[in-house]
Amino acid sequence: MDFSLNPALDAHDTRILAELQADARLTMAELGRRVHLSQPAVTERVKKLEAAGVISGYRATVNLGKLGYGIRAIIRVGRADYARVVELVQQTPECVNAYNVTGDDSWILEIAVIDVSHLDAVVTKFCILTETATSIILNPAREHQPMLPPQRSDVKPPIRKVLNA
Repeated sequence: MDFSLNPALDAHDTRILAELQADARLTMAELGRRVHLSQPAVTERVKKLEAAGVISGYRATVNLGKLGYGIRAIIRVGRADYARVVELVQQTPECVNAYNVTGDDSWILEIAVIDVSHLDAVVTKFCILTETATSIILNPAREHQPMLPPQRSDVKPPIRKVLNA
């Protein structure tokens, strides 16, 4: 038997999460039909998932290209004052995602811009703070991946190198 690493979530919760990530506009009645629960039961479970913070919101996925953003890019930002970077990110509407990370870079930013001159203007804002490196996204291989609770069977031991003696 495969057990979730989060014991508070059962198979019904996992199926509810899968269905809502595929289509968050489902009615509770339709969701109930898909997961084989009554509408009141599925409504109660969704409310519990929301209250627990497992479901943190519902949103539309927007095609940035169709909005007129012809270029998406990743900006790697070096060490800089944390508060200043956060402030600048909040003042930059082109910044789609921003992550404070470990490693050589302190920040990884995903931005969407109209064209190369717009890209230059956004990158320049961050260059003033510290060193940056920019990569233009050519083709995303995976985006908006639905996630379900991890299963014990998903946790694999690390691959160990065998050294020849």
